[in-house]
Amino acid sequence: MTTYKGVGVYAGRVIGPVLQMPEPIKEPKAGLKLAEGETVESASARIQSAAESVKADLLERAENAGRDGKAVLKSTSQMATDRALLKGAKKLVEKQSMAPERAIWEAASDFMKQMEALGGYMAERVTDIQDVRARIVAELTGQQAPGIPVASEPFILAAIDLAPADTATLDPSKVIALITSDGGPQAHTAILARGLGLPAVVAAKGVTEIANGTLVYVDSNEGLVDTEPTEEQKSSAEKYANRQPLPAFDGKGVLSDGTSIPLYANVGDGKSAEKAAGLSAEGVGLLRTEFGFLGNDSEPSVETQAETYKSVFDAFPGQHIVVRTLDAGADKPLPFLNVKEEENPALGVRGFRTDWTVPGVLNRQLEAINKAAEGSEADIWVMAPMISTTSEARTFSKMLDEAGIQTKGVMVETPAAAVNAEAILGEVDFVSIGTNDLTQYTMAADRLLGDLAHLNNPWQPAVLKMIKLTVEGAQRASVLHGTKKYVSVCGEAAADPALAVVLVGLGVDTLSMNAGAIAAVSAVLKTVTKEKAQQIAVKALSQISSAEAKTAAREELPILDELGL
Repeated sequence: MTTYKGVGVYAGRVIGPVLQMPEPIKEPKAGLKLAEGETVESASARIQSAAESVKADLLERAENAGRDGKAVLKSTSQMATDRALLKGAKKLVEKQSMAPERAIWEAASDFMKQMEALGGYMAERVTDIQDVRARIVAELTGQQAPGIPVASEPFILAAIDLAPADTATLDPSKVIALITSDGGPQAHTAILARGLGLPAVVAAKGVTEIANGTLVYVDSNEGLVDTEPTEEQKSSAEKYANRQPLPAFDGKGVLSDGTSIPLYANVGDGKSAEKAAGLSAEGVGLLRTEFGFLGNDSEPSVETQAETYKSVFDAFPGQHIVVRTLDAGADKPLPFLNVKEEENPALGVRGFRTDWTVPGVLNRQLEAINKAAEGSEADIWVMAPMISTTSEARTFSKMLDEAGIQTKGVMVETPAAAVNAEAILGEVDFVSIGTNDLTQYTMAADRLLGDLAHLNNPWQPAVLKMIKLTVEGAQRASVLHGTKKYVSVCGEAAADPALAVVLVGLGVDTLSMNAGAIAAVSAVLKTVTKEKAQQIAVKALSQISSAEAKTAAREELPILDELGL
């Protein structure tokens, strides 16, 4: 047996044959010149046309993808027609009479080197550029675009990493698990795997060397891949395959002692909101408004934005909806907003900070939110991302007052916001913890970097303590101001049923997650009292690593194994 260790994404234990991703599009021959009879003008036009076709294809795929896939594909589509990329390719055609396919290959390669040099989020996006480059070359040369292998029987897909366009559109009935040698727990592959409810192990070095057809055991609870599965592993996989379906969520998040823990959905548009409502989510704990901006070269009008927001509000009449203002920057750059290149975008101008460099966009967004809320029965709360100081919270609060929005909040994504929660909550009514960013900033570990995946884990005791600090700050602020100050978690951590119990034990009031995860989280929460959740939280906090914290919590929750979670 050979064991490959990585980071587990979504719960599951499966056995199946491995299929490796097919060979990528081959590099066009170096020095390839224009074909006889082709002019510089026609070659440049072909590059532009191919790039636009790829963008259109990615946007079409986005329309048929789930919530997370839609955002990733829209963001990637922008790269296909990036002005700098196409200008570089056309220049090579003009100056060196280079064939279009070779020109786009070299221009993209130069672009990738620049991104790698920037590090952080931008380096992670090299995978997206590689995918776009391959698709444009395929379009120019009449080849089949890269994609998932086809097989008659279900299989486990192995790859270095997956392009967003592939992950977002794969068929879970055929691909029963994902294993990658690169990537991290918050990279695109992991996020989309969660959205599909697909067991996955990422950052597992060596899995790309497993021969096609090899039978392997994938345990995404433990983050391991084993060749030559044992009888015990076969039994475990069989038990998982034959697990009883989770009971449908009844629309009321509650502990076994009757304590109410509302369970909300993270959504990006009206379509995903309707799906969440159909799964009985109690409302929306995170409306990712940037979904309405991705794929646009210019800022959408107030009317266009308002129409998008209202489609979400209409899906939850009379219910709670938290709108997050535009969270652009880092891995979600927008051409009209993120106008300067940054050496470290994860620590740069993103979220609320974009209002400093391009003022007006946020005010117009607040106008659109208020316009959509005017004819809605939903209870609308609005929060800003990437708030680090009390003065920022005060400034945003005043902006909301001017826009006519009453219930105000901010995201807690930085250690600064967590340790200063009491003061920040003197300016606003609630905070929502984004565990993805809070983890990367607390651990100083890029959330998209596979080599740091073991650090970038919300089970890290230091991250749990940051959440505890936030809750304690909110409790003090509630006493000081004589009104309840709410704490929610809307990051990926809320979708982990075991971690959800710990979060409740730490004192978090509400949880928001991918709508598909609500049933599992609800089923587990219904088996514990508030006191039991607090005991489990204390036990997790006392551990010295994320792995031990997770194990300690799971040992107290036998329901997880019963439900195949």
